[in-house]
Amino acid sequence: MPPRPLTVSELTRALADLVEDSFGSVRVEGEIGRFTRAASGHWYLTLKDEGAVLSVNVFRNVNARLGWVPRDGDRVVITGELSIYPPRGTYSLNARHLERAGAGDLAARLEALKLKLAAEGLFAQERKRPLPALPRAVGVATSASGAAVQDILRVIEERWPGMTVYVAPCKVQGEGAAEDVARALRLLEAHGRAEVLIVGRGGGSAEDLWAFNEEVLVRAVAACAIPVISAVGHETDVSLTDLAADVRAATPTHGAELAVPERAVLVEIVAGLREMALAAIHRQIRLRRERLRSVRLRDPRRRVVEGRLRCDELQRRLHLGVRRRLERHRARWALQAGRLQALSPLAVLDRGYAIALKDGRAVRRAADLAVGDRIELRFGQGQAGARVEDTEG
Repeated sequence: MPPRPLTVSELTRALADLVEDSFGSVRVEGEIGRFTRAASGHWYLTLKDEGAVLSVNVFRNVNARLGWVPRDGDRVVITGELSIYPPRGTYSLNARHLERAGAGDLAARLEALKLKLAAEGLFAQERKRPLPALPRAVGVATSASGAAVQDILRVIEERWPGMTVYVAPCKVQGEGAAEDVARALRLLEAHGRAEVLIVGRGGGSAEDLWAFNEEVLVRAVAACAIPVISAVGHETDVSLTDLAADVRAATPTHGAELAVPERAVLVEIVAGLREMALAAIHRQIRLRRERLRSVRLRDPRRRVVEGRLRCDELQRRLHLGVRRRLERHRARWALQAGRLQALSPLAVLDRGYAIALKDGRAVRRAADLAVGDRIELRFGQGQAGARVEDTEG
């Protein structure tokens, strides 16, 4: 007869005894990939290298003696015992001691890539673009089966019902995930309908989110012609994709909130502006009505009479002005005439002198005359003809 089959529990207990007896205390070196603190005070983390991941339990009585708290990416050496947990059939390392072994390889590579891309300006604030206030459509590059895409679609529909959303499904973790997300991003860009893109995924361990730290995806985000929102993991998870994107969202849900405004809020704002505009119009109407009431309509005949009186007054003032100006000019002419008269040679003649004229010209010297010349003598009153009989001087 074949031997009795073992139950799962029997096999698990046998493996546990074998592992614990065979290995005893072990020292393992690796990089911390996911570190969490439980409410009980225990620490739970993963120890990894490029080929495998090991779960580690650091119970409260052990971590209380350490004096330091490890972080994701730390490279450590852990001393402890292997243990198999029968209900799940999983094995882990119960730590008795942790010691630092320097910065982890993955963390070092991440920091080197971050410095390289920052030096090229991919994270510069001045190259980041504002998001459209109201996009015509939204593009989403994420896993089609994850919770993130459902959260994004739900929030967009709640905020702006009927908003068009284009989803480009892609792998978001594991080998080739970075290239696949970059492909989905370029596909949405080439499609050209979406005016803002959301790229990301839900929460997970550092290993799960590693694709969003890879150079190929970071460069694709930085080169995208459409504004990009990076919505990777939780608020505490910061990836290189977050740094290269135009806007970083704390979660996928937050990314959807950033991409699309809340329609009800906009409707309320527009309604408020409409009320303000109507109130301003009514206020202007009231002011103009009050001005119209204050204007008293006058009898047009009264205006005609006033116009005639005004014309008569202007005519009187015109005549008076002309008369005064003529008087001023007459006085000025009389003064000038008096001055001219005082300088006139005729005034000299009136005092008993005479002017001798020869050929119509005044004779100034006796030498200008010859005996026998005919001259004309002009007096203050009248004139007489004469002939020269003698000259002297």
